[in-house]
Amino acid sequence: MPDQPPTRRERQREQTKAEILTAARHLLATDGPTALTLRATAREVGMTAPGVCRYFPDHRALVQAVVADLYCDLAADLETARDARPEAPTTDRLAAAARALRRWALIHRSEFTLLFGKPVPDAGTAPDDPAHEASWRFGQVFLGLMTQLWHEGAVPAPSPPEPAPAWWSQFDDLREHLADDIPLPVLHRFVQAWTRLYGLVALEAFGHLDFTLADPEPFFEQTLNDVVGSLRKPA
Repeated sequence: MPDQPPTRRERQREQTKAEILTAARHLLATDGPTALTLRATAREVGMTAPGVCRYFPDHRALVQAVVADLYCDLAADLETARDARPEAPTTDRLAAAARALRRWALIHRSEFTLLFGKPVPDAGTAPDDPAHEASWRFGQVFLGLMTQLWHEGAVPAPSPPEPAPAWWSQFDDLREHLADDIPLPVLHRFVQAWTRLYGLVALEAFGHLDFTLADPEPFFEQTLNDVVGSLRKPA
C-alpha cells in the first residue's frame, strides 16, 4: 500500500518546525551560539517558550536539530565542490572540497563555532545523538575521497612499525564505520592529512592566526598542496 500523503495538520506542524529552525539559525548567525535559547527562539517566531516545546521538547532537541541542519548544509556544499568536475583526479576533488570547507567556515563563523567549537554542551554528535547521522554525512565527504585514493594506489599500505603503536588501536572505532577494511597505517595517514586541513581552517575561523597572518589564504593553499601531495600517487 502506498504511503498516505501527510494530513493538513501534519503539514502545518512541519511548517512550524521549519519556521522555528529558521529562527534559531538566524539567532545563531547574528548573535552567536550562546543566543540559541528556547526563549529567544520563541520571541523570534512570536511564540512562547512552552509553545516551542510542543515542537522541540527542550533546549537539547532544538540545538540538535540546528546542528543536524547545519551539517547537512555544509555537507551539501562540500559535495557540490567535490562533484563539480567528476572527471578530475581524486586529489583535485579533495582540494576542491577542502577549499569549500574553508569558505563555509569563514562565511558562517558562528555556525562553524557551534559545530566544531561546541560552546553549547547540547551540540554534541556522539553516536547516540540525533545529529550524529548528519555529521557523518559531512565526514564521509573527505573519508570517501581518501578511501578512493587508497583504491587508486595513491596511499599504499605500508608495513606497520614493529611494534605498532598501541594507540593505533583507537582507529578501530573509525574502521567499524567503513565498508573497506583499510589498514591501520593508511588510516593513520588519513587522520594526519585531515587534522592538518581541518586544524588550519579552525584556527583561521576562530581568529587564532591573526597574530601573524593578515591573509591566511596563501598559507592555507601551501598546506593544502602539501597534504594533497602526500596523498598523490607517485609518478
